[in-house]
Amino acid sequence: MKDIAALEKNVPAAALTYDIDSVYNDFPILHKPIRDKELIFLDNAASTQKPQIVIDTINRYYQEENANIHRGVYYLSEVATRKYEEARETVRKFLNAASEKEIIFTSGTTDSINLVANAFGREFFKPGDEILITTMEHHSNIVPWQMICEDTGAKLRVAPINDQGELLIDEFEEMINSRTKLISVVYVSNSLGTVNPVEKIISLARSQNVPVLLDAAQAVAHTPIDVQKLDCDFLAFSSHKIFGPTGVGVLYGKEKHLEKMRPFKGGGDMILQVTFEKTTYNALPHKFEAGTPNMAGVIGLASAIDYVTSVGLEKIHAYEKMVLDYGTELLADIDELRIIGTAAEKSGAISFIIDNVHPHDIGTWVDRDGIAIRAGHHCTQPVMDRLCIPATSRASIALYNRKSDFDALASSLKTIIEVFR
Repeated sequence: MKDIAALEKNVPAAALTYDIDSVYNDFPILHKPIRDKELIFLDNAASTQKPQIVIDTINRYYQEENANIHRGVYYLSEVATRKYEEARETVRKFLNAASEKEIIFTSGTTDSINLVANAFGREFFKPGDEILITTMEHHSNIVPWQMICEDTGAKLRVAPINDQGELLIDEFEEMINSRTKLISVVYVSNSLGTVNPVEKIISLARSQNVPVLLDAAQAVAHTPIDVQKLDCDFLAFSSHKIFGPTGVGVLYGKEKHLEKMRPFKGGGDMILQVTFEKTTYNALPHKFEAGTPNMAGVIGLASAIDYVTSVGLEKIHAYEKMVLDYGTELLADIDELRIIGTAAEKSGAISFIIDNVHPHDIGTWVDRDGIAIRAGHHCTQPVMDRLCIPATSRASIALYNRKSDFDALASSLKTIIEVFR
């Protein structure tokens, strides 16, 4: 506990002015008792809770505005179309993309990465080409590339990490060569909390003229992202990770790449003209949005982004770092507990193991105290293999979590240690 006092003295001003009570009260589910206990939700890396304004936006759409878009000439369709396309502009501004043409709505991060794997990979990869990823990737940034490699003859290469869960950047650099056709890396690891040096990665890629895809699922709700400043070629994230509804995601792609890519899915709305002899594809961004989209979800995502923007991502980042540092020191003080993932730069998540207690037992136990955490391999089985562990327990934070949440978690963990001892 010796470092807690030091942490309190070095809290950024932005964190001190953060109105946590107001933010906490914006989320109705947090006031729902769980097993007669106050809900403490620490599974935000899996999915975040929704503020009332997002819930109201989705309800209003279905109650007052529901209609299919881009096709109807009647009032409701015009309203729904306008709100859907306004949501695209909201995302564009949020990421500082150069054009709305660069914002593709998908069903989530997984769908976005699969879109690039199929529309970019199938078009441009050939036998002997290489795709470079890292050991800490989520399965959704591994499996699509394996599938494309099987189909094209390309090769998947994996950059190593150290025991702290940090990318070995020198070895990563050495793996970039003339055969590297794409680099696809996670911005923030969902299982370790590691923040990758994405600016450095992109700079190294630029020196070899290699495009870069960033999996920003775990970054988008925690830190400001400017795709033009980063100069990434693609970036993917999910609505449900940033307090929006499930079933919606975003793919940002530079227009020069998207123009050259063939559509991943065929159907309605991604066409200009169809005959049995030939189909002409629609213009960007619509050529990648086949079929009836999740209109309510997209509009709900825009509402979630507006909410996060109103709170302020800089303030959120500073506040969450304070909570993360506090929780890290608190858990590290438990002798039987070992934190997995101790990178110098971390965000959002603390994974840990306890001697002689299975992570699933830990998750079940703390649930009795109203605390929701995740237990398992977190869709990062190669990470677990690298660190020689089967699974971890993970507490992951969001803008509504408080230091007292970790007080409660630490207390519950100490009890389970005594019971299992």
